[in-house]
Amino acid sequence: MLTFFLVSGGSLWLFAELVLSLLEKMQTQEILRILRLPELGDLGQFFRSLSATTLVSVGALAALLAYWFTHRPKALQPPCDLLMQSEELEDGHGARRSVIASSPQLLTHYYDDARTMYQVFRRGLSISGNGPCLGFRKPKQPYQWLSYQEVADRAEFLGSGLLQHNCRACTDQFIGVFAQNRPEWIIAELACYTYSMVVVPLYDTLGPGAIRYIINTADISTVVVDRPQKAALLLEHVERKETPGLKLIVLMEPFEEALRERGRQCGVALKSMQAVEDCGQEHRRVPVPPQPEDLSIVCFTSGTTGNPKGAMLTHGNVVADFSGFLKVTESQWAPTCADVHISYLPLAHMFERMVQSVVYCHGGRVGFFQGDIRLLSEDMQALCPTIFPVVPRLLNRMYDKIFSQANTPVKRWLLEFAAKRKQAEVRSGIIRNDSIWDELFFNKIQASLGGCVRMIVTGAAPASPTVLGFLRAALGCQVYEGYGQTECTAGCTFTTPGDWTSGHVGAPLPCNHIKLVDVEELNYWASEGEGEICVRGPNVFKGYLKDEDRTKEALDSDGWLHTGDIGKWLPTGTLKIIDRKKHIFKLAQGEYVAPEKIENIYIRSQPVAQVYVHGDSLKAFLVGIVVPDPEVMPSWAQKKGIEGTYGELCTNQDLKKAILEDMVRLGKESGLHSFEQVKAIHIHSDMFSVQNGLLTPTLKAKRPELRQYFKKQIEELYSTSM
Repeated sequence: MLTFFLVSGGSLWLFAELVLSLLEKMQTQEILRILRLPELGDLGQFFRSLSATTLVSVGALAALLAYWFTHRPKALQPPCDLLMQSEELEDGHGARRSVIASSPQLLTHYYDDARTMYQVFRRGLSISGNGPCLGFRKPKQPYQWLSYQEVADRAEFLGSGLLQHNCRACTDQFIGVFAQNRPEWIIAELACYTYSMVVVPLYDTLGPGAIRYIINTADISTVVVDRPQKAALLLEHVERKETPGLKLIVLMEPFEEALRERGRQCGVALKSMQAVEDCGQEHRRVPVPPQPEDLSIVCFTSGTTGNPKGAMLTHGNVVADFSGFLKVTESQWAPTCADVHISYLPLAHMFERMVQSVVYCHGGRVGFFQGDIRLLSEDMQALCPTIFPVVPRLLNRMYDKIFSQANTPVKRWLLEFAAKRKQAEVRSGIIRNDSIWDELFFNKIQASLGGCVRMIVTGAAPASPTVLGFLRAALGCQVYEGYGQTECTAGCTFTTPGDWTSGHVGAPLPCNHIKLVDVEELNYWASEGEGEICVRGPNVFKGYLKDEDRTKEALDSDGWLHTGDIGKWLPTGTLKIIDRKKHIFKLAQGEYVAPEKIENIYIRSQPVAQVYVHGDSLKAFLVGIVVPDPEVMPSWAQKKGIEGTYGELCTNQDLKKAILEDMVRLGKESGLHSFEQVKAIHIHSDMFSVQNGLLTPTLKAKRPELRQYFKKQIEELYSTSM
């Protein structure tokens, strides 16, 4: 048996992985006893009695043990005591701060030479040695790269060209950017920063009414767009006299002369981006760099009701936020010029922009996807990114796809066994992708992401602990979870390196304090460690553009941002998101219900992809709309003895009953009250999406739209369930 393990490399390591992890926990005498060796005092007599063959075998085993003990993977050392990741301030209000920060003062910047977004890019230009900066690719082609100097020059040319077209080099000049992620987006942004102008992103999916509102509210006279179709959409508003202030549209892509003539007729000049850059090159202006307190971006949040809100963020806000991230991760993850980021999450949102800022600050590269999320895996394999920001929905899809391919009981058992072995390593602080389990099971998963990912950051929505735990093991890289919102730039908490537990969003960032305040109507009390999450620090926004009422709702007189989310302090000093203050409603019997909390529980049901929980103040119970997962539901139904296509299963009453039972089971396990459980559900076969108007661009449910869309089904559920 020993000879077999010694001649087979893979088997040897499997043997080492399985046995030596147990032996390392034992005392020397226990190991000798298991190997049927004598006590240490009798070793001389023992070795004299052994044959040469036995001596060779024992020697080989000893060599294996010695090699493993000297080469075994080392656990990462956390930057603080993981049992106390935050501490309470001596202010009497229960606010907490990060224990990682070396100073009691909140962090405003990480590098002295990078206090504005303009300086951040200039730092990257300097330390990269004019290395590659922005990458793009055509189908089936390798990535092509623009260097840092090329990007900086084009930004100066574009900025100078905009100044030649009646724009002003000041923080009162707002420039709209209406485009999908691509290098020109970043060039336009940097052009604004180079001349102290302010970027105002326009979402692809905001809808014409919201775009009209933003252009008028921000007094935008110039918009940079990617495609002629978007230019035509903007011209429609001008022709209807809805956006009279719009005077210049700059197009990244070629366009026909007819479009230019259409613009001329309604008083809007259409220029190609190249033409504006050429103009700027001829009339190059000296940069007018911004100050940290100057506005950098007005990021309009889509919201679920009403007009969008324009969150005003300064250069100092953005720098403080990503500096907090750098401070937390500095002991385990140091970004370098070699880092590569895949850009596919919308640049109109601060999560993506924060990650990119970290990359530029360290001279790294950003490669853009082709524009089709279905080709993301191809793009990643061509780019081989080291940094991969994700949203939980994508993690869930990855998890479901992996397990759907383990389509036999044996395959699933082996996958789960391998995952448990890797998860045990993760819990002990070991993060790696070169174990025997990676070789046998997980290397294909890692290769699908390019094979080089060393950091994954997830945010924007709650992540399933089951999914997060599995992927931390399977992907063999550091996976961090953060929490925040646009109004605090992006994040205000972040998981600590070395703490690979799930079910929380980490401790406060070193750039902000966090406190919980009472929410009386939901029975949450700060004295019990629960309440609405409030944030204060240099990463908190300056208010909503031209909207004092909603600014006062969000920011109190002491500068605390009231997030509307309900949190709970855990004994380790980390924060857990447990509820949502907004969207609560009262049932007929007077009980308050927070539907998002319930949805976050039900979404863990294996066959469920999306769920909408609805309540009515005139009714005494809840109902729900459920969209099954088309990849998972058929196999789940088969285990229940129910056969059929996806479409047939969505109308199967037995399956609907089974899904409802599974959801209620999860609700009971999670401690939901009976009035918080849905009593009836409708199965809907099509996903809620941004395109059909049921999700916001940040993939949050548009509750009023969902209520209206499913009005008939909701009425039927109530009428048949009384």
